[in-house]
Order: sequence, then C-alpha cells, then structure tokens
Amino acid sequence: MVTNGIIIVLAYLLGSIPSGLIIGKVFHGVDIREHGSGNLGGTNSFRVLGKKAGLVVTIADILKGTIAVLLPFIFGSEDMHKLIPGIFAVIGHMYPIFAGFKGGKAVATSGGVLLGYAFPMFIIMLIVFFVCLYITKYVSLSSMLAAIVAVIYSLIVWDLALIIVVSIMSTFVIYRHRANIKRIINKTEPKVKWI
Repeated sequence: MVTNGIIIVLAYLLGSIPSGLIIGKVFHGVDIREHGSGNLGGTNSFRVLGKKAGLVVTIADILKGTIAVLLPFIFGSEDMHKLIPGIFAVIGHMYPIFAGFKGGKAVATSGGVLLGYAFPMFIIMLIVFFVCLYITKYVSLSSMLAAIVAVIYSLIVWDLALIIVVSIMSTFVIYRHRANIKRIINKTEPKVKWI
C-alpha cells in the first residue's frame, strides 16, 4: 500500500523533473542554465530553444502539477487532499533534486495544479495571462498578475483549501520573480516579440 508520505515524495520527484534541461540537452545539445536567464522554466526555454521546444517544456511543466494532484486518486488515498501533493510538485519544480535544486519559477506547474483541481480557475488564469502579455509583453508581469487573480478567484468561490494553497503558490510565484520586478521598475525587463 502506498502511504501519504510516499505520495508526497513522488509528487516532489515528479516536480523535480527538469523539463527544460532535458529538452535542451537531448534535442538541442544545449544546457539552458548556461544561456538566457539561466532559468529552467518555459520562458527561458522559449528564449533559448525556440517556440516549439518552449511550448513542449511549458506543457511538460504544467502536466507535472496536474499529475501530482491526481496521485491520491491514482493510489487510492482517500484521506489526502489532492492539493497537498500539488504543492510538493511545485516545490520540486522550484528546487529540483535532479538539477542542483535550481529550477523554474513555479508558474507552469502551479497552473497545472489548478488545471487538475479547479479547471475554470485555470482557464481564467490563462485568459488573464495572455491578455496581460498581449498588452505589456512581459511574461513575468503576466505571471504575477495571473497569480493574484487566482487568489481573488479562490476567495470568491471560498474553498478554504484552495485559498491556502493558491496563496502559497502565488507567494512562490511573486517571490521567484523579485529580480524581474526590479527590472520592470527599471525598464530593463526583456519583452517577448512573438505576441
């Protein structure tokens, strides 16, 4: 029988899979940690590896969060809230054991957690993200705004577990973007050119 502790460890290990590093090395012969922002997430993958690879990395990072919230169901753990392994997948994404504990900024994997738990919320976040991205061309600002909207949404639907987890994930997202915030203020933050 798989215990809740094992599910948490599996969720962390799942989140630790460095999609950007794998795609970069296997298909492009590039370690994206040595290029662009040095980040393992989707944004740097788009920047360094191109649109197709960036999209694959982003989808893979989203799925890590989605699969994590399904682990209690997969292993028949009725007493574990499925958002709990979701949080550990996000932690794994940010601090991956398979990549020296230097990972992404929690955006895609957090989105994946919401995709698996609150689909309408995920869709609203996507809309907010892309509208903001279209207007500002800043991925970082769009990610943070989507995180803030997620907190507001969770408060409106008043799901206590969702409020707690989304608040934690949104804090992760904003904290991981603190350097981006400084660059936005200084007007040195790179803008995307594909939208």
